[in-house]
Amino acid sequence: MTKDNSVLSEKEQDFQKLLACGTHLGTKCCDHQMAPYVWKRRADGLNILNLGKTYENLKVVARIIVAIENPADVCVVAARTYAQRPILKFAQHTGAQSIAGRFTPGTFTNQLQKAFKEPRLVIVTDPRIDHQAVTEASMSNIPVVALCDSDTPLSGIDIVVPCNNKGKLSLGLLFWLLSREVLKMRGTVNAANPWTEMVDLFFYRDPEDLEKSEADVEETKGGEWGAEAAAPQASSNEWGATEWGNTDDWGAQGNSSADAGTGWDTV
Repeated sequence: MTKDNSVLSEKEQDFQKLLACGTHLGTKCCDHQMAPYVWKRRADGLNILNLGKTYENLKVVARIIVAIENPADVCVVAARTYAQRPILKFAQHTGAQSIAGRFTPGTFTNQLQKAFKEPRLVIVTDPRIDHQAVTEASMSNIPVVALCDSDTPLSGIDIVVPCNNKGKLSLGLLFWLLSREVLKMRGTVNAANPWTEMVDLFFYRDPEDLEKSEADVEETKGGEWGAEAAAPQASSNEWGATEWGNTDDWGAQGNSSADAGTGWDTV
């Protein structure tokens, strides 16, 4: 009974995270093929996705990934900027291949390319942007898993994960959940070795914000170094003052010798 309660509490926490990250928020347009995954339509026209189907399909995708013997036979494709960091973290934890950024045409079909790949499963974050990868995978008879919004066409898609595939929080959370489920089913994550990776590490971070934070850290460090260097500077000024005082004495001695010299010239 305690085990069931712990599983239910974990599931409730996952649903709270999905709601907090806006995974259930679709668009105002709805494709006819995505209608079964839409729960209802809000008064402002926004479609609300069914998070129950999102959670179930994530577990199905995790089972498919675990069934593949070689983890490198799974390829994750993301051309959207917000999805590139999540897929890199997912590939790091699960051993899958990742293509972040522009997808080179012919990656799945042209064997003469150096970057030619023959995966057994392809995961795309947006079928509209990653249409080239979806087309080549369907031509090569490779099953395709796609994160789909309410307005996404499903041509060439085998497994749909209904979600908000445009938000950076939603994308990071989905790949965090998928990584955790895959590692659980492989036995890497269990009660003895819990999943300790923070979901924040899967979120996209703006390079400008990173530069600002680094600049703030440097400024605080510079202020501390300046305060420490103030005391030695004062001592060096005192040393300089004494030395200059000695040179004044030498100048006075030089003037006296010069006066003595003038006396000899007059004689």
